[in-house]
Amino acid sequence: MIDGVTTKKLKPITDERGFLMEMLRCDEPAFKKFGQVYVSACNPEVVKGWHYHKKQTDNFIVLQGEARILLYDQRDDSPSKGKHMEFIVGIKDPLLITIPPGVLHGFEALGDKPIFVINIPTEPYKYSDPDEFRVDPFKNDIPIKWHAKKGG
Repeated sequence: MIDGVTTKKLKPITDERGFLMEMLRCDEPAFKKFGQVYVSACNPEVVKGWHYHKKQTDNFIVLQGEARILLYDQRDDSPSKGKHMEFIVGIKDPLLITIPPGVLHGFEALGDKPIFVINIPTEPYKYSDPDEFRVDPFKNDIPIKWHAKKGG
């Protein structure tokens, strides 16, 4: 387990019309504050990662397809420095993954269809000064590797 990473099993409420699923509520421990909401699509055989934030906490939910989400703790002051986590998630097994600042993360689609990942970060994106720092997904010393061969 990586220090500060939390998960919450999500519970779709289904009926003959479809389903409704709460993802993140302001009255639960994972909620810190609201920055924005966005969706990120990722095509098969492509990686979106590695990257991390210095201020922002991310809250990921996979809404379509099946995703492999990887986390790696690179923080010098963390009790879990050097640890990694792997999640295989999708709408059939919905999960909220909360990723604190400093933890490298990314995702890739499993199978032959794109994935859609909703993120509810604690900070709005600042186009003039982004809180986003990248690490090459393939040329690094991180002990967990991607299946996909393209990305960044």
